[in-house]
Formats: sequence, structure tokens, C-alpha cells
Amino acid sequence: MLPVPVEFGSWNIEQSLADQLDRGMQDVGGLTSAPPHPGPIGQPPPSMLPIPAPLHDFTAPRRPNFGTEGRPIKLRANHFQIRIPKGFLYHYDVTIQPDKCPKRVNREIIDTMVTSFPRIFNGQRPVFDGRKNLYSKDRLPIGRDKVELEVTLPGEGRDRVFHVHLKFAAQVSLYALEDVFEGRATTIPQDAIQALDVIMRHLPSLKYTPVGRSFFSAPDTYYHPLGGGREVWFGFHQSVKPSHWKMMLNIDVSATAFYKSQPVIEFMCEVLDIRLEEQRRPLTDSQRVKFTKEIKGNFGLSGLKIEITHCGNIRRKYRVCNVTRRPAQTQTFPLQLESGQTIECTVAKYFLDKHKIKLQYPHLPCLQVGQEHKHTYLPLEVCNIVGGQRCIKKLTDNQTSTMIKATARSAPDREREINNLVKKADFNNDPYVQDFGISINNQMTEVKGRVLPPPRIQYGGRTKVQVVPQQGVWDMRGKQFHCGVEIKEWAIACFAPQRTCSEAALRNFTQQLQRISNDAGMPIMGQPCFCKYANGVDQVEPMFRYLKSTFKGLQLVSVVLPGKTPVYAEVKRVGDTLIGLATQCVQSKNVNKTSPQTLSNLCLKINVKLGGVNNILVPSVRPSSVFREPVVFIGADVTHPPAGDKSKPSIAAVVGSMDAHPSRYAAAVRIQPHRQEIIQDLSSMVRDLLRQFYRSTRFKPTRIIFYRDGVSEGQFTQQVLTQELLAVRRACVELEVGYQPGITFIVVQKRHHTRLFCADKKDQCGRSGNIPAGTTVDTGIIHPTEFDFYLCSHAGIQGTSRPSHYHVLWDDNHFTADELQSLTYQLCHTYVRCTRSVSIPAPAYYAHLVAFRARYHLVEKETHQESGDGSQQSSNGEDRSQQAMMRAIQVHQNAQDVMYFA
Repeated sequence: MLPVPVEFGSWNIEQSLADQLDRGMQDVGGLTSAPPHPGPIGQPPPSMLPIPAPLHDFTAPRRPNFGTEGRPIKLRANHFQIRIPKGFLYHYDVTIQPDKCPKRVNREIIDTMVTSFPRIFNGQRPVFDGRKNLYSKDRLPIGRDKVELEVTLPGEGRDRVFHVHLKFAAQVSLYALEDVFEGRATTIPQDAIQALDVIMRHLPSLKYTPVGRSFFSAPDTYYHPLGGGREVWFGFHQSVKPSHWKMMLNIDVSATAFYKSQPVIEFMCEVLDIRLEEQRRPLTDSQRVKFTKEIKGNFGLSGLKIEITHCGNIRRKYRVCNVTRRPAQTQTFPLQLESGQTIECTVAKYFLDKHKIKLQYPHLPCLQVGQEHKHTYLPLEVCNIVGGQRCIKKLTDNQTSTMIKATARSAPDREREINNLVKKADFNNDPYVQDFGISINNQMTEVKGRVLPPPRIQYGGRTKVQVVPQQGVWDMRGKQFHCGVEIKEWAIACFAPQRTCSEAALRNFTQQLQRISNDAGMPIMGQPCFCKYANGVDQVEPMFRYLKSTFKGLQLVSVVLPGKTPVYAEVKRVGDTLIGLATQCVQSKNVNKTSPQTLSNLCLKINVKLGGVNNILVPSVRPSSVFREPVVFIGADVTHPPAGDKSKPSIAAVVGSMDAHPSRYAAAVRIQPHRQEIIQDLSSMVRDLLRQFYRSTRFKPTRIIFYRDGVSEGQFTQQVLTQELLAVRRACVELEVGYQPGITFIVVQKRHHTRLFCADKKDQCGRSGNIPAGTTVDTGIIHPTEFDFYLCSHAGIQGTSRPSHYHVLWDDNHFTADELQSLTYQLCHTYVRCTRSVSIPAPAYYAHLVAFRARYHLVEKETHQESGDGSQQSSNGEDRSQQAMMRAIQVHQNAQDVMYFA
């Protein structure tokens, strides 16, 4: 049971709980809490909010008002107004037999069907989504019964016959959209939105390679190789969105990685980083495995498509299912002779006898294609990679870096590119769009934004300096942590070899770190109690156990790493989960060449890992309505395994604030089923965090402000609200009957394609010409009725800034637009790892860090991958039980009260 505190109003007074918490934080271990106030248990205080409505009455809250705070700024958004006619559209269900065709073929079938049956379609141009939905402007003369139409596509060698079943599904009202825009209705008709989306996407889907909501075409005027047989393709994103008073078409530039169209031999050389003329021997086992993984696919992904080159004009395509262990000169298959006899024949001999081709590279393996049991083998040299295949696998670090460099565009450049895309697309001359009576405004939408004022940041020490961020940035020079930890006993473990990281470099690093940390108000006393070189993953656990048992007061182990290495995952596994030791990893290059900036950043992380507070929001500038009573800020996120993986679990992480500032956070983390987005165990996670909040503060929150990251629009209302909001409610009631704090549930979205540009060049910031930090938009391009807004809280350094989108799904606390926008912006300044405002509120960011760290905790040391990537779980990870994985991610008791994930 949680005792009910009194005098909640003290949270808004500087000489109150915040100071009590500060005084209690002089000890490294965490808070020394104020004693609980005596009082009746279970009786809500007068200030407690009214009991929230039951969930079955749910509707997302209406926009309470429009924000007014901040200086006005004129902006342009990459949303283009769609003018739609009044009336109805007609929706038909489509079934195609055989039914396993790709969308591209299905579109071809429907296109042929429309031209082949003029009596049915009568000059109409229906649109099709590539799967089962067809829309027409006028009702088709087929009644309500299912009709079957036979469609023939010409094929290589023989024609292919398909049977298309067409059945009336529904009449789609465009009046319903008009009702929403004019305020007569609040529910957006999704069937109308889907129909408009299919209309706008029909022609681009025929002309380009669709990927998700984007369209790509093969490079012609540019070439950006990524290495490993991959290259960058540029394209455009397109989606239909309802917004304030009108429908919008969101257009943006996009880029992704595709496999290069090239001979398989060249592809192999790129993947293995070898030169063909030097490869006179068969591939080694490790080379063959690496090549197989890339061309065959792993994690259950299907292999790449190749086409043959040895049959003249017949370019038959196959999908790779394997790479042979043996080279073409010794790889055999059962060949049936004309006499009926079956003999074992090598691939090289078969190609010589049958196709009169003497293989140039008989020492290289073959591709096995089609179905594995059919034993179809092709020498590499007669195969080409088919163009237009998107690379789903995770890019390497180098490829990611190359991709960012190739795709980063300053804001003015991106705006120009988007306008050029719209001109090139020429939507108003699209015959399908014209047929439905739709037109598109070719000018970007002008919107009025506001630049919110930044909060003041309070530091500590004797001077208690306050700083106002400039363009989302401030620095630590001449300032001391609000509550710095004194480090009396610490150790250094160097996993970089002595030849690349000398003792002299370690000594210099130690001195420089001590100088910077003392200036920051986090004194590191004396020399490290231990400083040794180590080698490899296996030494981490024994070394840490020795340190823990030998040096009883040990607070920190600084670990020097030689670069990307599996040692990192093991250091975090052992330190966070087994032994409960704070660890700080640093790259050897930063030890050899120290910089004040790097050392200062290390201090930011070390201080919070040991229970300190780096800085706080000045209490008087925080929104008074929010902080008037005890409030807990919760961030939640779910991370999933890499694309294509069929078995690894997803990881759910939830963090909760543990003080009044808010600056300190505690974490809860769980394993959940593969790719499940809804947090399964949210109720117990929130319950644990509320208990911890009470232990830390001796107060019970009357408000819960919940920032949920990583939810797509499709999952909004039904799943998240009916399950996760209910789980938070349940957590409260399980703690105490009648305990019903007001919940505000906000979804944070970064993965969208809305971009904002300054209409006036004078407002542009930095070399990239971005919008200023604090730019907020809640008019023009937002939801027609619900409470949402865009906020760009960070200063864009490279490329074009992406504003975060915030959608309020539930609000018992009845916040105004200004209150919630200001609060959200201020929380973006409380992220402990840097002295700049970040792109999403700190609690949401921390939840992501916790989930990411848990991925490292799952890596088993015996089978560490060479990459050291946290997503690379051990090969036998699929067999680990749910309980074993759950145990693996549970952090040690010592780490639970500090921000180990920082």
C-alpha cells in the first residue's frame, strides 16, 4: 500500500521536495528520503483528479485549444492539398488464381483485364492496390454477385492464364470526409482514406519499384555504391493524410539500399572484398559461408533473384536457395540420359557438353536455385543479379556511414528536391487521378509555427550557475554538476593491446579525466586502485569478480576498448546483471588523443551511473500546472530483432522518473514474443516503477505522464489504448484500491515523412538551414479533430531536421496545448548524456537505451559474434527458454537505483 502524502503543492516551491531530494543525494547510493507523512491510507487528497471515464467510452481527446506561446515563424510543410469531389466511390474485392503472384504481376493482370473487358469497364480506369482491393468511379455493371474473368498474360515460351474473381464490396462515401473537415463528425472514415491512397499510388506503382510507402527507380544520373554489392537508390515517399480542414498528400525524398544489377562473380568479389584474378583457388569455408549468407539470405529471408545468361535471349529468373560446398568441376548431380540411364555428372562437364561452354572459373562454387530437392545448379559465371531487389538486411557500420553521406541534404536542398519531385510526378495529368475528379495543389502548404522559449538549466557547486540554451545547445565550462558524486575508488581495465594503447597514454588519460571531472564537480580522488591490460571476452568476468571481492569500496571500472568488439557486450552483461558494478567504456583512440569534449561527455555519463544529478530544470520555469502536485514521467519503447529474423524476442522497456526535477530515472525491462509491439507485461512494470518512485520521494504521484515511443498510426486507438492504458490503470489499482492518478498518454513518432522549412531565409539555422530548435506546429497539417502537434526540439546539424510528432491518445489531466507543448520541449533538455536538447523527451529516449542495452545483455559470451553487435544474439539463442532470457536481462540490485543505461 502507498501512504497518501499531504501538502502536494510543495512540489512547485524551490525550498520543498526538490531540495529534500537534493540533500538526500549527497550519498552515491541514491536518495535519503524524507520520512512519510502520517495520514489515512487509501483516501485520495482533495486535489486528486476526478475518476477517469471507463475505457469502453474511449474516444481520443479533442484538441483543447491551439498553442499561443513562443515567437511566430512562417513555415512551409511538404504537404500538398488534395481537392476531392463530392459523391461516392465503389469498392470491389479481387481474388486472383493462381494466388501467389507478386504485386507487380497482379497489377499487370488487372491492367490486362480492364482492357480485355470493355463491356464491364466501359472506358473507366479503376485503380488497384496490387492485392485484393479495386476502386472505380462509377458502379460496374456486375451487380452484387461474384463474376469470374479469364485473363491471359504473354509469357516466355507459353502464355499464362489467370482467373480473376470480382465482387462488389462497398460504397465509399466522400461526404463522410467532408463532414469531418467541417466539424460535423469526429471519426475519420478510413475506407475513404484508403481509397484515395490507392488512387494516388496506382500509376506510380506501375512506373516505379514500390517499397512500403515509397517508390524507387534505378539510378541513371548518379551512382552511390555502398560496397558489398549494394548501392543507394533515390525515390520518393507518398501518403494521403487527413488534416485540418482538408486532405493532404505528403511527399518526401527517400533513399534505400538495393542490390546492384551485376554478374554474380562481381557480386561475390565485392562481398568477399577480393580480386577475381587473384582468386585461383576454391573459396575457403569462411569465404563460402559469408557469400552464402549474402546471396542465400538468412533469418528465414528468401535468397536473391538471379537471371541466366547462357541461353541467348531467354533470361529465365530463379531464386537462390544455397551455394554448393564443392566447386563446379567436382559438384555432381543426377543426369538422366536419353537411354533412360541416370549418371552422376559434374556441372562443368554438363555445361561443356550441353551448352558448349568451357567454364572460366570451374574452381568456384555453384548456385543452387529453385527448390532444394530438385538439384538445379548454375555456375556463378552464367548468372546475373536481377536489378530492383531491395536490401532488407542491416547495413554494416561503413555502409550506414556511406548512406548518410550520400543522402544527407540541407533543408533548402531537400525543399528544392521535393518541389522538383512534385513537378516531375505531374499528378494533375495522371489519367487515373483525373478519372476520379481529383486535383492536387503543386505548392507546399504554408503553416504558422511558433518557436518556444527554452527552459533555464540549473547547475550546482558554489556558484549554482543557471544557463539558457542557445539554439538547443549549452556547455559545461565553468559549471559544476547539480549533485556531483565523489569517486574514491576506481579501476581501469584496458582491453586494447599495449602496442596500440601505451601505459603513458593511460596515465595521461587518467590525469586529464581527473582534471575535467574535478572542474565538473565530480572529483575522482587519487590514482586508480587497479590498472591492468586484458585480452578477450573470457577475461571480463573473472577480472570483474576479482575487482569486486578485492576492492570493497570500488565504485567504477573504466574499460578501454580497441574499437568495435564483443568485449563491450560482455562488460555490460557482467557489470549490469551479474556483479552490479558501474562501467564506463571508452575507445582507445580517445585515450590516445584526449579532448575536453570527449572527457566532459564521459563525466556526464559516469556521474549519473553513480547516482548523481548533472543538472535540473529551474523549478520556476517549469509549467506550474504540471508540477503543482507529485507527477511521474514514464517513457516506454519496444525494440525488435533485425529485419527478416523469425525467432529472436522483442524487448520492452519502461522507465519512470524518480525525483521532482525530473532528472533521475529507474528502468523496468521484459522479454516479449517476437515482433509484438504492445507491451505485454506493462502493468507489473509500471507497478514496480511507482513503488520505486514512492521509495525515492515518499510521495505518491497524482499524475502519470506517459510518453510511448515506436507505435505506428495503425496501432493507435484500438490496441495501444485498450491494452496499454488499461494496464497502467490496473497497476495503480493493484497498488491501492481507489488509487486513480490522472493519466496523460502521448505517442511519440519519429518515423514519419513530414518536414518543415523556413519560409524566410532569416529564420534558417546553422549550415544546414534548418528550422530553429523549439519550432512547434499545431495548425494546418495536423489531425482534423484530435490533440496532436509537431515539435522540432533539437538543432539540426546534418541533413534536414525531422520534427517529432506527438499524438495525445488519452488525457485525464486536461492539459492545454501550451502546457503540454512546453512540458514536452522542456523534457527534451533533461537528457543526461549531452548538453543539448534532443529530438524526443528524455523518458522516451531512456526507454530506447534500456531496450538497446538489454539486447547486449542477451548476447552469450561463449558464442559472441565477431562484430560485437548487440543485435547479434548467439546462434543457439533460439533455443534459450523465455525464463533464461528473462533472467539474462534482469539487472543487478546495485544497478536498479541508478541510470546504468546512460
